[in-house]
Amino acid sequence: MVNDTSAATTAEFISQMHAERTALHAFIRLLESEQQALLNEQTEQIQALADNKTKMVQELISLVNARMNGMLIRGIKFEPGSMQTWLQTHTAINLPTWHEIQQMATHAQHMNRTNGELIQVKMRHNQQTLTMLHNATHSVNSLYGPDGQPSLSASGRILNSV
Repeated sequence: MVNDTSAATTAEFISQMHAERTALHAFIRLLESEQQALLNEQTEQIQALADNKTKMVQELISLVNARMNGMLIRGIKFEPGSMQTWLQTHTAINLPTWHEIQQMATHAQHMNRTNGELIQVKMRHNQQTLTMLHNATHSVNSLYGPDGQPSLSASGRILNSV
């Protein structure tokens, strides 16, 4: 009976690992979409993607926590290589899935960092543009007044005169 329970919990553990892999695939696709939206300045799409990203991150955290709990139950230490060692011993057929999870997690981290840098660049650009516009509207030689009408300086010259 113990072996049946152990086999069932191992199968559940492996199933959760596969769910984590699937969620990481979806997260990477979302990060790719986010990157394209940032590059193409699709502001509305970026907001929708940010909402989805938050939900997906919460799902990934939940899956990782479930895996970590499963590791504790199985006596797997939280050390580099310990998960791989356990898989080799108990279910070597799932090693490629674990390697894929590790690679995808690294790739997702890199993509998320890149997207964050793109956002920072866009924010700096927007701030510079706002500063330039603010300075232009408060300049002594401004072309337009606060009411949006042309501001004509009193240079003494009448327009349309020779």
